[in-house]
Amino acid sequence: MIEKAEGTAASGDAVGRVLGTQAASPLSFWIGLEPGRVVQLDDVVVTRREVPEFGQVLVAGVVSAVEARHEGAGFDSDVFLIADGVLPAAVVEIAEVRVTRVEPEVFVPPLPGAPVYRARSGDRDRALYFDVMDRRIPMGLGRDNEPMYVNFDFLDGTRGAHVSISGVSGVATKTSFATFLVYSIFNSGVLGAEAANTKALIFSVKGEDLLFLDHANTRLDAAASARYERLGLPAAPFGSVHVFAPPRAGDPNGVPDVMARTQGVSAYYWTLRRFCAEELLRFVFTDADDERAQYSLLVGQVAARLQSWAEPAGEGGAVRVRRPDGSAGPVCRTFADLADFVADQLTDEGTRAAWTGAPTPLGTVNAFLRRLRSAVRPLSPIVRGDLPGDGGHEIATSGAQVSIVDLHNLPERAQRFVVGVTLRGEFARKESSGTARPLLFVVLDELNKYAPREGDSPIKEILLDVAERGRSLGVILIGAQQTASEVERRIVANCAVRVAGRLDPAEATRPEYGWLPATARERATIARPGTMFVTQPEIPVPLAVTFPFPAWATRPAEAKKTVTRRGPDPFAGLPGAADDDIPPF
Repeated sequence: MIEKAEGTAASGDAVGRVLGTQAASPLSFWIGLEPGRVVQLDDVVVTRREVPEFGQVLVAGVVSAVEARHEGAGFDSDVFLIADGVLPAAVVEIAEVRVTRVEPEVFVPPLPGAPVYRARSGDRDRALYFDVMDRRIPMGLGRDNEPMYVNFDFLDGTRGAHVSISGVSGVATKTSFATFLVYSIFNSGVLGAEAANTKALIFSVKGEDLLFLDHANTRLDAAASARYERLGLPAAPFGSVHVFAPPRAGDPNGVPDVMARTQGVSAYYWTLRRFCAEELLRFVFTDADDERAQYSLLVGQVAARLQSWAEPAGEGGAVRVRRPDGSAGPVCRTFADLADFVADQLTDEGTRAAWTGAPTPLGTVNAFLRRLRSAVRPLSPIVRGDLPGDGGHEIATSGAQVSIVDLHNLPERAQRFVVGVTLRGEFARKESSGTARPLLFVVLDELNKYAPREGDSPIKEILLDVAERGRSLGVILIGAQQTASEVERRIVANCAVRVAGRLDPAEATRPEYGWLPATARERATIARPGTMFVTQPEIPVPLAVTFPFPAWATRPAEAKKTVTRRGPDPFAGLPGAADDDIPPF
């Protein structure tokens, strides 16, 4: 049996010895396990070696492979003879260790026969570089049920910024991990006095599931609460949340289009006055067809004309757009009115040139108008001039610590518009403030839809700006997508922290996941909900973590004690109506 060596008080039980039948290097080595001892993937182990002139050198690493075999068997069929006791053989278990840290940095291999210990306490912190993280936030629990941390220096822009989260929709729990990460940042104490002013902006496309972050989760049990305690976090919902939702289609009063939540919800929309003054027409043309079209210059020209020629008309955000000859046009109170006026001007031979700024083929004009008319229905609820004033309906992050922008009731084209205009406004606000503090965390799902690898669009330009300059301005992107291979490379490359949940087998082979070792890639294809693989610049191997069940409601049913519905539940009384399917997270 292995005796505990001098200097290993910070480590746990001995698990085996460094193998002599496999070559050991300063980067990896194999261990033979003691009979009755078990190690799993992701276990942290340490060994030591006395080096002349340098003294004792610690070699720490993470188990990356575990194998078991019959030693002495020559044929596959020997397993039956061995099991029957006819053929003598020994069961041998070995494990590969990928070195994470050598302390001091004397890069020598561990010697065969050296005892290997399960890392505990200080050795574990040294192996995973937690001891050098001056500001660290918990991101979940490791295989040993001990906290795992991410260095906040690589999140707040000090040494890096941004997070990329990938995984299969509905299984990888990307949004759940993103919200947990934000919760951990706000509640770990790492922000200090800045916590009250630090903000998060979350775009929600998953029904009304994210609209109850400030409600306690009725399904949180004692075991889940204990996991929060181990992480040093309170098992409680978010403390300050405000929800922004689009108005109901056809509602003349602009009532927010949400069913289950009635408090802390504001309707958002843009008046025609702001639409023209801020040249928001550019964000009407942001899908894949628009990116490849030839009318992009025409969009800019028309937007500039609207900015110059549109004048306020009344108190409701309506506009009157002057014609090129200076005469007043009709008052536009709806987005359809504005689209019709622009169409009349562009189809008129006498006014077309003034709007386009240069000779433009009629086919290009007609393509532009087809796209503009097709945008009338999806954008009419959120671009209008028939509701009061220019204030009180903007999406703003100043009123609460967490601002949630609900998109799920909007068509995809309207979702793009909302995301693009909101991000532009918040980025411009941070630029004008002249300081990176307080921080703004932006959580955006379906990043591949807004910043695809191919083509260009106004939204993609903003997201690239956030990825490349947001670090210096205090705008931190937490982006989630099913396939990182379909996201603009420059955005993914600027993410200091990368996360993968359950991956599609084909997607896992893409070069964008080169940070995952081969074993981890295979494991990611069978990962359970709540298990994430996280890489950060300081640690040379990705860490497998599990994060606790949300302490905040992730769907209306989990907050049913505090949620008031408008009117009776249409599904009440049906079999199983009281039993919602428990989500994976």
